[in-house]
Amino acid sequence: MQDGILAYISIGSNTGDPLQNCREAIGRLSRAAESVLLSVSSFYRTEPVPVADAEGPPEAPEKQNWFVNAAVEIRTTLLPRDLLSAMQDIEQAMGRVRTYRGAPRVIDLDLLLYGQNIIREADLTVPHPELHKRLFVLAPLCEIASYVLHPVFGVSMRGLKDRLEDFRTVERLTLK
Repeated sequence: MQDGILAYISIGSNTGDPLQNCREAIGRLSRAAESVLLSVSSFYRTEPVPVADAEGPPEAPEKQNWFVNAAVEIRTTLLPRDLLSAMQDIEQAMGRVRTYRGAPRVIDLDLLLYGQNIIREADLTVPHPELHKRLFVLAPLCEIASYVLHPVFGVSMRGLKDRLEDFRTVERLTLK
């Protein structure tokens, strides 16, 4: 597919078999209509964001399992809202139930970047509003798109990661 726009998606899971859940989501993304999977980062084991930081109900962060996270690059001819819908369909098909922000989840797909577009709608914000604040997003994203500029800040993903003050543990998984 020569036409289309580059989009970047963050993938995360912390229930069931998180690594397998992430792999399944990547497989489903690779089969998404009007899209081609171009690149996949390594998988990372990541410390959960405390629920208080995520504005959910009070729950001790130690009660949440750690996440497995990754990022993918796709080329798509889907419009942003259609891509979001396809991502939500994958989440639903994999059993995602939305309860509260920051809740444990079987799969979480976040649209990080859609080309250099800036989108501010009620239920769609691109670039993702937390992208520049989270090491668990920037570490895998820098593997596949360190040179890409944040369309609002004009800083590369590597530059954002280098300036980050998120000290939660993010470890690349060594897979056999």
